[in-house]
Amino acid sequence: MYYEIEIISIVILSLLGLIVGSFSNVCIYRIPRNESIVFPASHCPKCRKRIKPIDNIPLLSYIMLKGRCRNCKSKISIQYPIVELLTGLIYLIVYLIYGLSIQTLVYIILSSALIIIAFIDLNQQIIPDVISLPGIVIGFIISFFVPYISFVDSILGIAVGGGIILIIGLVGSVIFKKEAMGGGDVKLAAMIGAFLGWRYIIISLFLGFFVGALAGIILIMSKIKKKRRRYSFWTIYYLRFVHHPFMGRENYFLVPRVLKICKKERPD
Repeated sequence: MYYEIEIISIVILSLLGLIVGSFSNVCIYRIPRNESIVFPASHCPKCRKRIKPIDNIPLLSYIMLKGRCRNCKSKISIQYPIVELLTGLIYLIVYLIYGLSIQTLVYIILSSALIIIAFIDLNQQIIPDVISLPGIVIGFIISFFVPYISFVDSILGIAVGGGIILIIGLVGSVIFKKEAMGGGDVKLAAMIGAFLGWRYIIISLFLGFFVGALAGIILIMSKIKKKRRRYSFWTIYYLRFVHHPFMGRENYFLVPRVLKICKKERPD
């Protein structure tokens, strides 16, 4: 009986991730344009024709339509299935790590917000306050109801996360004579600190800077990215999410847990 419940939970969480990923695509497109994420209904950005429900099924519709709008035949960005698949996979992995728990709920909420922010920043080089500012408040409120972070740790996470980026931005502005870090970066670091506390935000920022610098060097050397173009800082924040939920000590038990589910045994 437990095996059946576990499989159903995995399927439901994965499908939920795909659905949320589809909605995330709407947010990624509309938020930077100051458009409502509710009205009008989903439509092709080229011909403006409303998308039928049959053409709005996560992943499947993109495959069935061969990546083109049914009405005007314009190409649909590969970003849409990528975001849907990425969200579904993250929901699945978070569930396999934490099971049916408050941490799973918190991390899937945070991951969805970070995916939206990441792709908006990647496309537009902006981090919308409409997500990060409410996120700071939500993260702080959650700290009163979860066992793994205290409200003091959340406050320190806000201060340390936002403070580090602010200081780096000020120093960078003096050295390079131009804005090094935007206000959006500061607010987003504060939001993540609110959810996860000051210890993990420090580790993530350090790793993010290292990976971001390495990726930047590779892109410049390969001539894919020009030196003067603003580096999208989303890599740092997305790495933050990947590091904490997926690389904690409890994750050493992820493989045994999956094997036990496959063997129809109850995980410990």
